[in-house]
Amino acid sequence: MLLLKRYRWLCVLGGEVLYVLCLLGGFLPWRSARGTELHHALLETLPGFTWINLSSVFLGASYVFVFAWLFGSYMVWMHNSSLIKPEKQ
Repeated sequence: MLLLKRYRWLCVLGGEVLYVLCLLGGFLPWRSARGTELHHALLETLPGFTWINLSSVFLGASYVFVFAWLFGSYMVWMHNSSLIKPEKQ
């Protein structure tokens, strides 16, 4: 059985760490100009995100928080509801 609160927070932590790594990855110098452009365009799929605008970075972090929270809720529900419970005799 997965614990809802703990799993949600672990999903949020993982999502936020990956978000920061993706933001930092946009500054890597060994990537081609087209690769950097594609990286920026992918992050801009978050609604309201514009590349390296401070308020936009916080908005993106809040989107990641909400998406990870919902994902954690869904995964715990799916996992816990699919467990086979032994019949009482």
